[in-house]
Amino acid sequence: MYEPNVVGDWQEYEEHAGLRLRVHRLEPAEPPRGRDDAAAGLTYFSVRVTVENRGPRPYGIHLEDGQIDVRVGPDGEGAFIDWRNSQFIEGFDVYPLRRATAVLYAAAPEAALTHVDVQVQLRVDDEWTGRRLWAGGIGVLESTPATAPTGTGQSSLAHQVSAFLRDQAEPGSA
Repeated sequence: MYEPNVVGDWQEYEEHAGLRLRVHRLEPAEPPRGRDDAAAGLTYFSVRVTVENRGPRPYGIHLEDGQIDVRVGPDGEGAFIDWRNSQFIEGFDVYPLRRATAVLYAAAPEAALTHVDVQVQLRVDDEWTGRRLWAGGIGVLESTPATAPTGTGQSSLAHQVSAFLRDQAEPGSA
């Protein structure tokens, strides 16, 4: 069975030697050029997508709008993607031992941010790679569990992912 990556994990592409991708730094953040009017009442967050080349040759990378999909909440509702504030990778050559990072700004209802899925389909040298999925969450509601939706108990996926990420961020954790 296919299991999603946890936000922060690297995913290697077997068909492109040495090329790997990571979705990371999923965090609350205000967009640099101001909020979009269509996101009124929603909570903004950002996520970074980094492509790293550890192989012997350069790769032409494309990671543009439409190649990243963000879903939030237990039902997988689509997040509002702020294309105006986001920064993509458009036709960039990633040479060996170099990286390129895209920064995506999105918005969603605050209660849905405990479960965030990010799906990425990278284009490398004008060839599409397979879709990859990362699961994570923003601990926006962790201090007020009484407001969490019904069914988000200790055994929910969002709670497990949040606990894992929290354990990884604490110094001296195993």
